[in-house]
Amino acid sequence: MSTRIKGFYKLSPEERLNIVSESAGLTEQDKAVIRGEEGFTVQNADNMVENVIGYMPVPVGVAVNFKVDGKDVFIPMATEEPSVVAAASNAARLAYNTGGFTTSFNGSIMIGQVHVTDLKNPYGALATIYENKEAILEKCNEQDPTLVSFGGGAIDLEVRVVETSAEKLLVVHLFVDTKDAMGANAVNTMNEAVAPLIEELTGGVVVLRILSNLADRRIVRARAVFEDPFDGNQEMLNRFIKAYELAAADPYRAATHNKGIMNGISAAVLATGNDTRAIEAGAHAYAARNGKYTTLTHYELGENNTIVGTIELPLAVGLVGGATKSHPVAQVGTKILGVKTARELSGIIAALGLAQNFAGLRALASEGIQRGHMKLHTRNMAVQAGAQPEEVDAVVALAVKEGKYRFDDIKRYLEEVKK
Repeated sequence: MSTRIKGFYKLSPEERLNIVSESAGLTEQDKAVIRGEEGFTVQNADNMVENVIGYMPVPVGVAVNFKVDGKDVFIPMATEEPSVVAAASNAARLAYNTGGFTTSFNGSIMIGQVHVTDLKNPYGALATIYENKEAILEKCNEQDPTLVSFGGGAIDLEVRVVETSAEKLLVVHLFVDTKDAMGANAVNTMNEAVAPLIEELTGGVVVLRILSNLADRRIVRARAVFEDPFDGNQEMLNRFIKAYELAAADPYRAATHNKGIMNGISAAVLATGNDTRAIEAGAHAYAARNGKYTTLTHYELGENNTIVGTIELPLAVGLVGGATKSHPVAQVGTKILGVKTARELSGIIAALGLAQNFAGLRALASEGIQRGHMKLHTRNMAVQAGAQPEEVDAVVALAVKEGKYRFDDIKRYLEEVKK
């Protein structure tokens, strides 16, 4: 089914769900779960984290118009922020007829870190670890025969001497192919199991043994050619490129630029039960990898006033383990995406981040970010002002008609509706 559906936003939630259900082959139970009628309970929550007293529902929207690696895909997004889903869908529409989004992936390698201190001869210890590499990797792989049976496991290591304010210590990087899992538990188990062997080999003391969320061996890239969003207006096109260039040069602007990317990425990561904090930490660390914080996306002018956009970042997402399998809504979210591998999932999420960022720059280069955002935020403000469900649309209509979205205006519109 094509995801180019005209007027999708005008449909009711049930009508939208029926369209997605037909594409993804959702069952009636799946639909009940995603509607919140059944599925996630306090007992589910109590099984996932400690000291549970309840849970907080988050809206799940669907981004449309996405074609990723030649395949149309609906993207579930769990977010509380208005305008995010609409903006991503609108940006994807501009890339649909030019081929959509094309992605690449450099592998599912996670990095485990073992930090060794109190070394008399740090460089000698470094050499000793390399001399015993095979024994160290073998010890790692003994911890997870299932992962090894799927072709994964510890495949290599790297050792660095790092000078702190107090000493020169060793950082051993274990490179673990986690396949379709995010892999934190597997990597940390290997780190802890191999620490005594590393201490024995080096004569040092291991103080830390944990994975790194700077997963720079797990890089995903996405590219798209966006049709001219400004109808040939060269001034606007130039403003768009200048807005990108400013973000690339100024870390204060880059932080907000990349936050816009994560509006999309974090929403899809959450909707599939993956670790939003790990993804965000890795993305921002990668943005500063060269000693200066900069953008995760790049833009260039193409032929016929098109804009060529690319994104590059680490995305340690998986389909095995964690909330991806224990959270019923996350299971339905993954089913909607129709993905079978972590590589597919990460490519789609990267494409969403690029689209989200393109939409933000487009708004900044033209009408500004607030007009569209406040228009969609009006529904929230109407509810805050005391509007009943049957009054919300009428309040929004008045706000759009007058083009005023301050809270005192919303209260005035509501008074008119109630009269």
